[in-house]
Amino acid sequence: MKKDIEQPEVVDVHIAIVQDTNELGGKEWTAYLINNKNELLEGVLITTRGYGEIKGEQRKTATFRHSLEEVEPKSYKKIEPIPEELFALSNEFWLSFYVNKKMYDKKFIFLPESISEFNSIQIPLVKKYGVMI
Repeated sequence: MKKDIEQPEVVDVHIAIVQDTNELGGKEWTAYLINNKNELLEGVLITTRGYGEIKGEQRKTATFRHSLEEVEPKSYKKIEPIPEELFALSNEFWLSFYVNKKMYDKKFIFLPESISEFNSIQIPLVKKYGVMI
C-alpha cells in the first residue's frame, strides 16, 4: 500500500541557478546540484523541464534527463545552462538519489520570474550569486 512506503525527507540537498561567466566572458545562468550533506549521493537522476505561459500563449520546453554517478559530500555538480528567456516559465527539477542504499526524491520548482539578480544570494559551496531552493 502507498501508506506503507517510506518517503524520507530530502535535507541539505539543493538546486541553485547561479550566474556564471561563459568562455567568451558573457553572463550565463547555470543550474547546479548542491550536496551540503556529510554523505555521498549515489545514482543521481535529474529531470528538468520548463512550462507556463508567455504573452498569453502556453509554452513548454523539452524534457532533459541527467545522470550523475556520485556527488561527494559538501560539493556541487553542474547540471545545465538555463537561457534567460526561460525565466518567464516555471522551471522544474525532479531529483532522485540514494544515500546509504535508501532512495530519496524531491521536486524543485523555480516559479516564473523568481530567477533574477534581485533574488540572488551567495550560494553555499559554489561561492557565487544565484537563486537556491
